[in-house]
Amino acid sequence: MSQFPNLSRRGFLTRSAAVGGLVAVPGLLTACSKTDSKGSKLEQLKKQGYVKVAYANEAPYGYKEDGQLKGEAPTLHREIFKALGVDELRPTFSEWDGLIPGLQAGKYDVISAGMAIIPDRCEKALFSEPEFVSPTAMMVKQGNPKNLSDLASAKKAGITVGVMSGAVEKSYATGAGISEGNIKTVQKPQDGADAVKGGRIDAFLLTSISLNWLAKNNSGLEVTEAFIPELDGKKQYSPGGAVFRKGTEDLRDAFNRELKKITSDPDRYVQLIGQYGFGKETIPPADLKTADLCKG
Repeated sequence: MSQFPNLSRRGFLTRSAAVGGLVAVPGLLTACSKTDSKGSKLEQLKKQGYVKVAYANEAPYGYKEDGQLKGEAPTLHREIFKALGVDELRPTFSEWDGLIPGLQAGKYDVISAGMAIIPDRCEKALFSEPEFVSPTAMMVKQGNPKNLSDLASAKKAGITVGVMSGAVEKSYATGAGISEGNIKTVQKPQDGADAVKGGRIDAFLLTSISLNWLAKNNSGLEVTEAFIPELDGKKQYSPGGAVFRKGTEDLRDAFNRELKKITSDPDRYVQLIGQYGFGKETIPPADLKTADLCKG
């Protein structure tokens, strides 16, 4: 068992709602989940020369800029798939709560968005081993007028905290004793920054990686020092990974083999995704395993 129990990243609890007009039908999902007589999923991808990936246009995890797919996940995944003999990533944009339903419906092969590895999601899809870990932080007005350092200080100050809709950060806030009335939801990271600027919330709660990236383009705001929130007395280190459709274990396993080569080489890891705010401190511990994370 990992020494890091119950770890979870900026997670979004997927809903079973329809995505793009498609309803999740058990029979359909079963059909979409299986590889056919043409061979393994990886072999199919190698023959066609590309893999369909989904991202949520959230920097620095996976986003489009100047027509190019950029970010931690696409950069890392492009390197891995090239090593597997699949040279092209073909991107599809999705809202966060549509990512897993779209995967289940067969719209794409991989979710390339730095998604949190949590038990709820493990029931619906296959996760790679962790690609990174990320602590949590708060975005506040310049000068940190409320003198916030963590969720305990936020509760004590009686402030209003913003979280993204469906995000695991809400559970962090409620777990720290912040009342529902003092928690406001937003749809996008920029919405959270705008709400802090406009005084509609006092702090925006998200991963330190996301917030530090967001702060680059939002003057008048700053990000607190990162901290590790707790739920039921257990620290939440926030790991994220790639997501695959059930029935494509061969593809997930091959991906994991190449991922391990990168996460076990700190210099290569930083060379690949350091430009997006990831460093040696975000490399997952060797004993942090998805199987343990999926158990909760």
